[in-house]
Amino acid sequence: MFKAEYIFARILLPFLIGIGIFYFFATQRMISITEISLAVIFIFLLTINIIYKKAKGYKFKGITGSLIFIFFFILGGLLCLLNNHKLKQDYFAKKKYTYLKIWINDEPEQTNDILKFTANVVSGYENSNHVKLSGQLLLALKVDSMSPVKLKYGDELIVSAKYLEVEPPYNPAEFDFKRWLASKNVYEQTFINQNHLLKTDRNTGNQIIKFALDLREKQVAKYRKLIKDDEAFAVASTLILGYRADLSKETLAAYSKTGTIHALSVSGSHVAIIFFVLDFCLAFLNKKRSLKILKFILICCLICGYSLITGLSPSVVRATIMITIFITAKTFARNKNGYNTLAFAAFCQLVYNPFLIWDVGFQLSYLSVFGLIYLQPKIYKWIYVKNKWLNKIWQLIALSLSAQLVTFPLCIYYFHQFPVYFLMGNLFISIPLILIMVLGIAILIPFIDKISPIFEWIIVTTNTVLKWIADLPFSTFSSVWITLPELILMSIALSLLIYGLVSKSAKFYIISALIYIACSTITLYNDWTAIHQKKIIFFTLRKNYATAFIDGKTAVLLTDLSPDDRNYKFFIEPALQQSQINTIRFTNLERDTVSKNFIKKDNQIVFYKYNILLIDEYLNYKKIVIDSKFSSVWLTANNKYNLQNLPKELTYRHLIIDATNKDYKIANFKKFAENNKIEAHVLKKNPAYLVYLTQ
Repeated sequence: MFKAEYIFARILLPFLIGIGIFYFFATQRMISITEISLAVIFIFLLTINIIYKKAKGYKFKGITGSLIFIFFFILGGLLCLLNNHKLKQDYFAKKKYTYLKIWINDEPEQTNDILKFTANVVSGYENSNHVKLSGQLLLALKVDSMSPVKLKYGDELIVSAKYLEVEPPYNPAEFDFKRWLASKNVYEQTFINQNHLLKTDRNTGNQIIKFALDLREKQVAKYRKLIKDDEAFAVASTLILGYRADLSKETLAAYSKTGTIHALSVSGSHVAIIFFVLDFCLAFLNKKRSLKILKFILICCLICGYSLITGLSPSVVRATIMITIFITAKTFARNKNGYNTLAFAAFCQLVYNPFLIWDVGFQLSYLSVFGLIYLQPKIYKWIYVKNKWLNKIWQLIALSLSAQLVTFPLCIYYFHQFPVYFLMGNLFISIPLILIMVLGIAILIPFIDKISPIFEWIIVTTNTVLKWIADLPFSTFSSVWITLPELILMSIALSLLIYGLVSKSAKFYIISALIYIACSTITLYNDWTAIHQKKIIFFTLRKNYATAFIDGKTAVLLTDLSPDDRNYKFFIEPALQQSQINTIRFTNLERDTVSKNFIKKDNQIVFYKYNILLIDEYLNYKKIVIDSKFSSVWLTANNKYNLQNLPKELTYRHLIIDATNKDYKIANFKKFAENNKIEAHVLKKNPAYLVYLTQ
């Protein structure tokens, strides 16, 4: 049942399912259950193996094989549970501590005067008692502009902090920051001022990572000295060293719209380029087995060296492990099975960190490599090209097609767009990317840095051409939102279609077409719903207000935010995109607005049959003389109006309190609502308020 060349390819699936399921059932009790179950199955399998001949074990192959699958299913679950910091007995968030001793476990990122980083919690102080603790904490530090503290990886700190659980998303389609952090084993966060932090003289981080980050910092400084163009410097630092440089929106958009965004994130493709260049340069060592082993050692050492100058970023380490396993199999294994080698690489990384299963980079990198192993040779065989150079181009096309096809559903699900000209973009960037990688590493070597102007020119030219491709008509399908069921259906349909193309079996075409029709039906229904939708979204924000009055695919947006504001981009725009809005009219509460089915005038808003009384600072200490029935009363602008003075003739069902009001005012408004048995919706640290209208 288990052929040696496919052993890891077979056990990986139950292992993945085990991680995925037990991730959502993480309790202390489950650890005990999985440990006992795993021990029982292991003893049974060991016993069967010992008495195999006597018990005629071959008669129970089916049961034994099923138990092996169950064993790896439970093993995946157990490793996932043991990796969960929240389940540890000494997890710091189980109690509240006055002070925490922590050390920074990643590179701090600074935005304006806020420094963000994650830290490992070492210990806590409770009533002068020192308690050993574990876990990770996301920390946002407000830096003193006059004397800013300088922090780096490994620095040990003592902080006075009130840590809270990471907040969930409050608005529709908002990025789930809580889930993303949880996939990295971070569940708590805090915001402190610089004066609540004490930096010790100790640096307790991993010395290899510290050395790698310091090394990368020196290489970035060298790039800054050699490269004059700011955008070229940012691209070089990001593309080669994995340094989080400030790329312009135009450059990021160009790489994204042309399907070449993978070139900007140091990952498998970059490590693969280095491997192929080294493999080509050291080809003369292929003559003898002893020389092949020397070649293997040299390539592994040089790839590890590259990982060091990138600061040992997770994506590069992941790619390095994958490439190293492939090289090892190529050099030493008799049966070189690509699928088994790929599965073994994934298995090894998931044993070390099961939470990698939720990492988008991990998913896309392994899917794309699977596409290259399985699909690229088959696509390449579709057309026979006699000309040598045209054949090379066709190879690149087959490579790009295979990677794009297998990752297509996930890319749409995560990034909500599809680059139409991905073939053109990837064909164009293939040669420049190799040159940029080779020259970028070369100029870091003394005496070769004189070629830096050529390196800079290649980057500038590459960016210019990609921007030209991105500006072509219909360069991308953007704002494409699909649900999880649609993703599953699309993936199944695509898998069956690919298998049908490979096996040339008509039945797979038919099944794939039927599933695709089902998926398209869901999409068409969602589109029909979007055309006929009538709803109001009162967004939850931190200090601002925003309400979208949606009629079909158009919306009137009442907000004090501009379209370029990061709060609009993060909290509001995703919801409008998900609702398939293509026309947005921006306005605010300070001016009157009249349009089809929407009126905002004299502190009143009417949208179809839903009417709102707006109470803001203009009504402070004034008497409202209105004898009417409202759907809601909207309290904004931190007004000083006394709600007790509302006319008794005025009736309403809901009280909407936005984030422009201060906390003590919000508390007073909520108390008023409770006393008068009115439903209150606070648009601060609460889910957004949605109103669906019917004609």
